Amino acid sequence: MEEQASAHVFVSGQVQGVFYRSETAKAAQKLGVAGWVRNLPDGRVEAVFEGPQATVETMVRWCHQGSPAASVSNVEVNYGQLEGLDRFEIR
Repeated sequence: MEEQASAHVFVSGQVQGVFYRSETAKAAQKLGVAGWVRNLPDGRVEAVFEGPQATVETMVRWCHQGSPAASVSNVEVNYGQLEGLDRFEIR
């Protein structure tokens, strides 16, 4: 079984009001990644991805591009403990 990983991601740029959260959820669900995504008051998007390490890395790479209308300027990633999430949701 592949090693499980958890990535906590903060995405900066034009990432609110451009379907970033819904596209993130679609991509995560397609890959079978658990976690969540939400807007922050400061204009960033925050997300947590949990699953097989390679799949989590695919989602982290996806965040650098984001939805077609997004303009991502920075992605900050912190790897940490698994929360044991079993699905992906928009918060």
